Amino acid sequence: MRWNERLYIRDLPDKIGETHTLHGWIQFTRKSGKIRFLGLRDGSSIMQGVLVEGETEEEAFNLFKELRQETSVEVTGVVQESTQSQYKVELLVKTIKILGKSEQYPITPKEHGIDFLLSNRHLWLRSKKQVALFQVRSTVIQAIRDFLFQYRFVQMDSPILTCSVGEDPSGLFGVEYFDMGTAYLAQTGQLYLEASIAAHGNVFCFGPTFRAEKSKTRRHLTEFWMMEAEMAFFDSNDNMDFQEDLIQFIIKRVLETCDWYLQQLERDPEILKQALAPFKRYSYSEAVELLQSKDSKIKWGEDLGAAEETLLTDGSYLPAFVHDYPKEVKAFYMKENPEDPRTVRCDDMLAPEGYGEIIGGSQREDSYEKLLNRIKEEKLPVESYDWYLDLRKYGTVVHSGFGLGLERLVGWICGIPHVRETIPFPRLMERLTP
Repeated sequence: MRWNERLYIRDLPDKIGETHTLHGWIQFTRKSGKIRFLGLRDGSSIMQGVLVEGETEEEAFNLFKELRQETSVEVTGVVQESTQSQYKVELLVKTIKILGKSEQYPITPKEHGIDFLLSNRHLWLRSKKQVALFQVRSTVIQAIRDFLFQYRFVQMDSPILTCSVGEDPSGLFGVEYFDMGTAYLAQTGQLYLEASIAAHGNVFCFGPTFRAEKSKTRRHLTEFWMMEAEMAFFDSNDNMDFQEDLIQFIIKRVLETCDWYLQQLERDPEILKQALAPFKRYSYSEAVELLQSKDSKIKWGEDLGAAEETLLTDGSYLPAFVHDYPKEVKAFYMKENPEDPRTVRCDDMLAPEGYGEIIGGSQREDSYEKLLNRIKEEKLPVESYDWYLDLRKYGTVVHSGFGLGLERLVGWICGIPHVRETIPFPRLMERLTP
């Protein structure tokens, strides 16, 4: 049998009454009188297998007592209808072959502490809710790519090792780079995407990003995945419109294809449906006024923290944009706002329910002189940005872009409180394994 001829649980709904062989892992076992039950997980789904004394081969029926959680097996049986599984099927088991034993599997149905689960992350990934979570994550990734390719974006991968600082220099991981001094793990691919728009117009990159922030909040990882997009001839309003369309495209895809997984995660899809309405938009000044009316102590000129972001979306399931922040709290490459030079043309998209910023974007400074002055103001090494400044010398245009934090987005969609669960192997201040 060729690899692409192997059957999975997802293939069985139109094979009722037929005998087929499946491979997978035992999720659970139980018995009732002369009937035995097993849960079979094969990567595509989970379904029930039923062993009936007198119908199942005697050797297989007796082998049942050797099955433990996560034993790998080959199971042959007759496909039957069922109301208890994702694909509405179960298997009347005829034969079982044990492929790999599993003794004293450490993660049991009882409650375990988060440190224990993270230390056993390589096994925790097999749990029902974790399986559902990463099915949704995979769907979100595919939806992002489908949306971008629909509009003819070109993927332009950016380097992980760089000497250019995109964001906060204090948040960089440094590594010795041969005899050339210190290189840094990239915080962003944005600067390199800006170099690509003159070749392709609209571009994106999608990969790991590194931030050495000493933060232990539920929103932070030291390594996370980010999709960044850059668009030529887009101003700040175009940028926000595009981001909103992207997020609503993703939400629709999840609602259309992930209902079963949302059920496993106990996430109410009606909450997500509310995000299909037009998003709220506040200027930074309007946001500060609104926060102050809600007894926040924030003052104009201060950055919004987690508490302020949560308060802005309090009582709503709809994301909100905050745009045109003060120049002092944002990055050097953001376009000065001609209507208020104290501010820059940027935006943060805030997810509701306390999930906070999931997208940060801006119109980029397209003036050579203003960009050079900002680099100097930030005391960044001008020689490291010679190539970046060149982009303003040879055919500069109005352009904008943004970065989408995948783990935060998945956390909000799935209703997962901490981003450490939304990446397969989280890297935190105090955790580098497994």
